[in-house]
Amino acid sequence: MFLARVEGSVVATKKDANLSGRKLLILRPQLVDDKDPTKFRSGVNTIIAVDSVGAGLGEMVMFCQGSSARLAPNLKNAPVDAVVVGIVDTVDALGKIIYDAKTQDD
Repeated sequence: MFLARVEGSVVATKKDANLSGRKLLILRPQLVDDKDPTKFRSGVNTIIAVDSVGAGLGEMVMFCQGSSARLAPNLKNAPVDAVVVGIVDTVDALGKIIYDAKTQDD
């Protein structure tokens, strides 16, 4: 699993039938900064993921990729490579809280 911030959504009116009714989110991976592990740095890529938990813009989420993504409920036959599987409350790195959803600005 990986951490990411929700940066937006994707609407596709024509898509594989197994994706119908699914919310698609744009995710930016978040990496613990190797120079300062008390904060995150954004990854350079973005990922489109199916939302299975009701995540929203700006939230920190957990997602999985590859064959693990299709293990989420009702995605076995969907052409999915990434799925949001959790909304993050806090992240603790080296004994320091580096993310707390309660204190984030929207």
